[in-house]
Amino acid sequence: MNHTYQKLSTRFYKKSQADKIPKPQLIQFNHELADFLNLDLKNTPEQELARLFSGQTQLKNSKPIAIVYAGHQFGHFVPQLGDGRALLLGDTLAKDKKTYDLQLKGSGPTPFSRGGDGKSPVGPVIREYILSEFMYKMDVPTTRALAAVETGETITRQRTHPGAIFTRVAESHIRIGTFEYFAYQGDKESLEKLLNYSIERHYPHLVSTKSPANDFLNAVTIKTAQLIAKWMSIGFIHGVMNTDNTSIGGFTIDFGPCAFMDDFRFDKVFSSIDRHGRYAFHNQPSVAVWNLERLKDSLSVLADEDLNSITETFTSEFNKSWIQLMGNKLGIQEPSNEDSDIIDMFLLYLQKEKLDFTHSFRNLSELLKDDSSKVFPKTDEFETFYLAWKRRLSDQNTHISKSMALMDSKNPIYIARNHIVEKCINQAENKDYTFFNELNEVLKDPFTKREGFEAFASPPQKNEVIEHTFCGT
Repeated sequence: MNHTYQKLSTRFYKKSQADKIPKPQLIQFNHELADFLNLDLKNTPEQELARLFSGQTQLKNSKPIAIVYAGHQFGHFVPQLGDGRALLLGDTLAKDKKTYDLQLKGSGPTPFSRGGDGKSPVGPVIREYILSEFMYKMDVPTTRALAAVETGETITRQRTHPGAIFTRVAESHIRIGTFEYFAYQGDKESLEKLLNYSIERHYPHLVSTKSPANDFLNAVTIKTAQLIAKWMSIGFIHGVMNTDNTSIGGFTIDFGPCAFMDDFRFDKVFSSIDRHGRYAFHNQPSVAVWNLERLKDSLSVLADEDLNSITETFTSEFNKSWIQLMGNKLGIQEPSNEDSDIIDMFLLYLQKEKLDFTHSFRNLSELLKDDSSKVFPKTDEFETFYLAWKRRLSDQNTHISKSMALMDSKNPIYIARNHIVEKCINQAENKDYTFFNELNEVLKDPFTKREGFEAFASPPQKNEVIEHTFCGT
């Protein structure tokens, strides 16, 4: 283990240790990811892996710390938050020559726990393992899952649950809230250290720039816009886009009450604590801009000039990414701005007819095989879309099979549907990981149909619909 973050100064963290636990048992270990990270664990027995990734035995040279940060939570600023239930074990140089953090989540209280127990029930561990690995397979920038371990403890929230610890891998754990913390403290020296470190780690092409604050802000804005477009193109709702949950590396972090839409709605909200729809599906771009404005505020003391407009940069990059992603989902090889009308027509139709987002896009390629398909209700709105769409595909002057192949490579059959994830969690509460293991295996290749796995592709029945998701920590 290396410790590049600790070299900044002790203002950035507090030393901490994992709690002792009675009976660590391995739930799942990601050997492929461990190999990518150059962790020499191939022949390590399961029981030792369980001890390593519950903090009972330390990885070589590990020096655990809890990181401090601030954050705007639902628009309200909290001057100090920090890792209340997480420990950064250190970082490692992976096969792609990038540095990655290893962090335990749910390993016990830290100096930033604010009275909490620092523990995690098994549910959030199962959810984050499934969703982070699925996002990776969908080519969405994300933290990843290295290990899940039972603790042998009972964790009390609204009721009792088995305890578990999750090992998260991230390109860093630096958030917009990290910058906010030092800006609020008036600690310009630490803020500058953080900026330089963030550039070296995430945007090395900017190391010699003459305008580090401005160019860094611009780079983060572009990466964030691309990320939000990817989220929305697969029907993902993060649920708690607070500034302390927003990475400066442009990847998905903190899988709490997040979810994927079944029936499409622009204003869909899942999070049980988002009572006013701040983080609804269609609000995610504007919230991202709001969060980036907080980063801009924090960086302003380091800039000799006025910082660039976030809204203009974000909007341009988001629209470009959105049209590319959604156009490809419709089989359009080289989408342009003019295709936004076709995209909007289909989404408005899905909303009006309350159709499943994932299945509808996948079924469009089936419709190209058979115009008489009864998958879609034939309304005036659909006929208008259908004619415009078919005309656009014919204008490409390529065989229709190429459009179908493109669509099938962009529209998954299997996603981490809420009711299926919930079933995995319910079984895990009884120490049964059969469905969890099966789902992880299916989601390794979400675009290829597998015989016998129809249950993993099916939308929920009425009694299976999940209306609200919970953080659960």
